[in-house]
Amino acid sequence: MKFKILTVVALLFAVASFAQQPRAEYPRPQFERADWMNLNGEWSFTLDLANTGHERDFYNSKGFDGKIVVPFAPESKLSGVAHTEFINAVWYQRPIQIPAAWQGKSVKLNFGAVYYESEVFIDGKFVGRHYGGSDSFSYDITPYVADGKEHNLVVHAVSDVRSEQLPGGKQSHRLNSYGCMYTRTTGIWQTVWMEAVDALGLERVQVMTDIDQNQIVVTPTFYGYANGNRFVVSVKDGDKVVAKADVVAAQGIPVVIPVKKPKLWSPESPFLYDVVYEVKNAAGQTLDKVDAYVGMRKIHIDGTKILLNNKPYYQRLVLDQGFYPDGVWTAPSDAALKADIEMSMAAGFNGARLHQKVFEERFYYWADKLGYLVWGEMASWGKDSSSAVAARNFIGEWTNIVVRDRNHPALVTWTPFNEEWAATTNEMGRFLTDVYELTRKLDPSRPVNTVSGGLYVISDFCTSHSYQQDGEKLHKQLFDGEKFYQPQAPGKVHPNTIKQLYYDGKVPYIIDEFGGIKCAEANPSEENAWGYGNAAPTKEDFYKRLESQVKAIIDHSDKICGFCYTQLTDVEQEQNGVYYFNRGNKYDMERVKAIFQMAAPGYEQ
Repeated sequence: MKFKILTVVALLFAVASFAQQPRAEYPRPQFERADWMNLNGEWSFTLDLANTGHERDFYNSKGFDGKIVVPFAPESKLSGVAHTEFINAVWYQRPIQIPAAWQGKSVKLNFGAVYYESEVFIDGKFVGRHYGGSDSFSYDITPYVADGKEHNLVVHAVSDVRSEQLPGGKQSHRLNSYGCMYTRTTGIWQTVWMEAVDALGLERVQVMTDIDQNQIVVTPTFYGYANGNRFVVSVKDGDKVVAKADVVAAQGIPVVIPVKKPKLWSPESPFLYDVVYEVKNAAGQTLDKVDAYVGMRKIHIDGTKILLNNKPYYQRLVLDQGFYPDGVWTAPSDAALKADIEMSMAAGFNGARLHQKVFEERFYYWADKLGYLVWGEMASWGKDSSSAVAARNFIGEWTNIVVRDRNHPALVTWTPFNEEWAATTNEMGRFLTDVYELTRKLDPSRPVNTVSGGLYVISDFCTSHSYQQDGEKLHKQLFDGEKFYQPQAPGKVHPNTIKQLYYDGKVPYIIDEFGGIKCAEANPSEENAWGYGNAAPTKEDFYKRLESQVKAIIDHSDKICGFCYTQLTDVEQEQNGVYYFNRGNKYDMERVKAIFQMAAPGYEQ
């Protein structure tokens, strides 16, 4: 199999970059165990463009001809492959060896994310199959391995984004990137690791913080149960234990932990309590220990306002698509994830709408640490909204995503869909309603923005997109209610179309896409490059246009309680970021920050 050859310079860069293990940090910082092994690094690899690997017994392979650096997708430069044409299937192989110290424990093989359908084999034996390109999953491989013995791990991944059955986000359905569609991601694109867990250990927890009654509520799920087992939760402020619970380890039963004079989490003061979860047997022996953290905060709706910790909070968000020039969907380093948030805050934003991509848990960790509001969004584009298979694929994956990320204090809104404009069948209305209800049941603590822009069928608040480039016209558009907050009459509804809601002025309203300004001086003309509307000729024109747009929205802060600017960085041919795609400075960021932080009447911050 022949791969595209990287340039000598790029290849040398890749080799130098991975002298140490790539993405070596623990990938799940809110649920961390000490006994683990990172499997990132060089694996043997082959493209399987015709998807015939099963017929050729690839699952028994002891090594393929090619090499790839995991966790970077084969389309990326950092993978060492850089094959950007369509990839129907790929195969990975590497040896694994279970440490002798793990004897008597269950061995979990964990995947941060693999796009899209994946199969796992150990020594040629089928371990399991997963459907979903953005959610994390795990297998108990204890029956397939022996302590101290080397085993052969093979992973097969299949992707067909052109089938319109898969949530693909901004992955291009054409050969090349175009418009707002970009390079695809196939196969493993997040960290792979193993860990040792007791058979009666902790599988997961759901954490709810109650700042009104000064308590944390933890609901545990265990891998197994034995009479006499205890579940111990210790909440710490630095080295001091400030709250503790020691209860029967009961499956799915909430544990209430009072916290005296709790320190609250907010962007202005992102305080996090360290938490230790322990499962102990009747003799007091610790079977499982997990290090975690929690931020006590409350997000809720009161009339037309969205409140953080019981106070109206104006959200100044930026659209972040999470693409990287060298890693595509995968950040080159943990430091790069942190740096993106710091760049955003330096530009005046207090949060981000994570757009058409499910970000990895390490990003949420840094948002929690730095005090950065986040809207979690599914990579919903690319599916046929009338397809039952596409709906089934979406619901299964979205369920896993909500359960995985719902404990992060920085995450304040769920957005399952983006711009479902044309899907107007009753079945689509049912689909949107089902996903809304599912999300609320999985996580009743956060508002759900069912569809960002487009169909307004069922939602906890209302959002709209406007790329009107003239600030005065945008102000008039908002004031006159041509598209936004003034009440609108429903009109006639055909029985075979969705019954849409119309904004009635009784719920919060956010302009969650606007701007998208391209600047000719900052981005000299390139083939296929674009932004919204006519490009601002100079940087000075950019500042004036930006200020006029932000002021048009801020002037209506009595009814509009936040905004989301498009976007944080340029992405490939889309050149409307406040930073370049390589994260370099494009504008005077102090001046940009002053514009985005323009005072909003009626809000403290």
